[in-house]
Amino acid sequence: MALIVQKYGGTSVGDVDRIRNVAQRVAETRAAGHEVVVVVSAMAGETDRLIGLAQKLAPRPNERELDVILATGEQVSIGLLSLALQEQGCAARSFTGGQVRIQTDDVHTKARIVSIDAERVQQALKAGEVAIVAGFQGVSTEDEITTLGRGGSDLTAVAMAAALQADVCDIFTDVDGVYTADPNIVSEARKLARISYDEMLELASLGAKVLQTRSVEYAKNYGVPVHVRSSFNDRPGTLVVKEDASMEKVVVSGIAYNRHEAKITVTRVADRPGIAAALFGRIAEANIVLDMIVQNVSQDGFTDISFTVARADYGKTLEIVQRVAREIQADKVMGDDRIAKVSIVGVGMRTHSGVAARMFSALGKEQINIQMISTSEIKVSCVIEAKYMELAVRVLHDTFGLGAQAVAEEQA
Repeated sequence: MALIVQKYGGTSVGDVDRIRNVAQRVAETRAAGHEVVVVVSAMAGETDRLIGLAQKLAPRPNERELDVILATGEQVSIGLLSLALQEQGCAARSFTGGQVRIQTDDVHTKARIVSIDAERVQQALKAGEVAIVAGFQGVSTEDEITTLGRGGSDLTAVAMAAALQADVCDIFTDVDGVYTADPNIVSEARKLARISYDEMLELASLGAKVLQTRSVEYAKNYGVPVHVRSSFNDRPGTLVVKEDASMEKVVVSGIAYNRHEAKITVTRVADRPGIAAALFGRIAEANIVLDMIVQNVSQDGFTDISFTVARADYGKTLEIVQRVAREIQADKVMGDDRIAKVSIVGVGMRTHSGVAARMFSALGKEQINIQMISTSEIKVSCVIEAKYMELAVRVLHDTFGLGAQAVAEEQA
């Protein structure tokens, strides 16, 4: 008998029939003798609907009140799933994030989990019940309702699995695993049987929507095996696990993209200590996360600094940067929200040379100009014009031979 945490996304619980299907899958797992904890998201489209309602009353809603509103989406899902399980003869009990004491910090809409008191969930399991926990939400030290940001239900599931020392965390979604690229863009994209935490962390942070970045980081830190599967079939998905030697043989494992970023450039910034801290410190105070940062070589005591942020934070960031630019007497601030980031990821890059050069050459042959470059041990990212994003993904997928046909020919 295993202890299994299952997470179902918004599409999986998108309507009553799908909730019944989820209940049947959960009941079958329970009938097989396993203890089951289920984490669910709000029904598909519900979070966006609630944000829309809030914005009709306030274009920039107070974040505390927004969390109060958004948390209701998951509460509906857990209640409905619990009812569906009970109707199928399977004992179940639903819990909000506050009831299982998912303790977070005090940051609204982007809270971080501090601790989990799993006692009530363990009591439900001992009573032979399926414990159904609301994803995406928690409670601060001041008993304020908080939410964990987009994709936060993944984080809830992994954190619950870690707290309970579960055998596996199954992430059920509308795709059946992690692919070498988005199948909607690359028809030859191939499903991966296994991928390392580090590769998945890079892919998630670079735009792959299969798993939320923080959930992968949490899984890596606590050694939680994560199985990404489809909620619409029983086929094996992709296991996200600790890296092993065989993974290093593959130079590039996947291509990721992000079309939801924006670039800001500050020109003729004085090249002296403390200037960058003044600029980025003010951005950090607003809880805005930076992605890529590039500073040009200093000329005549001045430099240009470019960086990217989430497009949702673009307007707010631009306002902050314009104020700081005046204070530090920079020349001007320029913004561009028509960019995209394309990345290649693979642990094999650690032991193979020339990977970045192949990427740049492939993009150059298609006349795709590279605006910014960022690298790590296992990834290379390029900022390009948004209109070339899909072409770039297809070209890179082909360049590194990631398609099913290419792999079959290589094995033959």
